[in-house]
Amino acid sequence: MALTLQQQRINCQKVLPARDVSSLLEDVRKGLLQTPRKLPAKYFYDDHGSQLFDKICDTKEYYPTRTEDSLLETAASKIIERCKPEHVIELGSGTSRKTRRLLTACEQHCCQVTYWPFDVCEEIVREASEHLVDEYQWLDVNGLVGDYNAGLDHLPRIDGKSLYVFLGGTIGNFEHDDGVAFLSELRKNMSSEDMLLMGADRVKDEGILNAAYNDETGVTAAFNLNLLNVLNREVDADFDSEKFEHHAFFNHDESQIEMHLIATEEQTVKLPVLEEEISFSKGDSILTEISRKFTFFSLSSMLEEAGFCLDEHFSPDNNYFSLVLASPT
Repeated sequence: MALTLQQQRINCQKVLPARDVSSLLEDVRKGLLQTPRKLPAKYFYDDHGSQLFDKICDTKEYYPTRTEDSLLETAASKIIERCKPEHVIELGSGTSRKTRRLLTACEQHCCQVTYWPFDVCEEIVREASEHLVDEYQWLDVNGLVGDYNAGLDHLPRIDGKSLYVFLGGTIGNFEHDDGVAFLSELRKNMSSEDMLLMGADRVKDEGILNAAYNDETGVTAAFNLNLLNVLNREVDADFDSEKFEHHAFFNHDESQIEMHLIATEEQTVKLPVLEEEISFSKGDSILTEISRKFTFFSLSSMLEEAGFCLDEHFSPDNNYFSLVLASPT
């Protein structure tokens, strides 16, 4: 069948992993069968978890999404004028909602870029691409499907000046050394003319931080507890989510929000696939996510350590969030 004009403007390709990434079963073995117990945050995002996260972004307490989007609305024109990209490559693109700020600025500056959304879910990449080429009649989209945590060696080599985009404060989900390693790997894939636009959440009043991860409506709690449903479904565990509760707090010493699942009573969870059982005492914890918060100094120092030079810094008057534009040194 002949492709429609819209379909001709969309290409989608898989990005092969450059290194092995542990499976959920391996992470369960490594993370739950020893203490302190922890699991990677990426397992939050099954279909239901992704829907819950969208709801989190709309809660009155969760400021990061609104603040970053407002910053992009204000700064996008200056960013595009400064970069003059031929390509926009977004890591962890999701539905590409906030990226529209950049594409609209490209349109205003007659900067006809090609957009490269990179996400682990092909369905989301294709669906977002179809919406974008419908909204921007000049836009071509080359979707990339893969896990950026598995390495960037197999990213396609792109001719032309590129703007790499990493939004949402996602850099905060990496521990310091892992974050530096990730940014260093990204820098090696960039030319001297390319630039990086990255969002990062800032240190602020602990009450505001704690409220953002403990909304009154309980959406974040449901999001955290849904991880147990993922484990039950994917590795045949028998967690009872009613015997755990959500707990999130700002760890001042580590400058990070920590999300935990806390056992509310003594219990034993079976993992028949691993032929193992996990014993929990009341108060035992599973660390499910960290979200590091940065000062301007810690943010710029991390970029410098990874081989970047900070060119532009955008922040609201309350300094709740940072957008940084950086170039490889």
